[in-house]
Amino acid sequence: MLDEVLRAVVAIGAVLLILVPEARGVHPQLGWLPLWLLGMPLIAWWAAHRFRLPGRAVDDAERRPSRPLRRRLPQARRRVRPRAPVGGLRTAA
Repeated sequence: MLDEVLRAVVAIGAVLLILVPEARGVHPQLGWLPLWLLGMPLIAWWAAHRFRLPGRAVDDAERRPSRPLRRRLPQARRRVRPRAPVGGLRTAA
């Protein structure tokens, strides 16, 4: 149902943009008409189908690692430095 409605709106918007020159302009309340006649219905149709983002098409084979993942080791602890003598630094004589 939604798919059919969005297809019809996209088709009507495309026909209006092609045949009516005023549809390619700007309306004072709506703004740029091609955005509302074609852009927004196309985005709604794209979102309704949950398409992937353009330019991010990755195969399932590329997404899965070819070798098993390494087991994570616990984080290494910092070494404790010996504290300086309380009396200050001593110099060699």
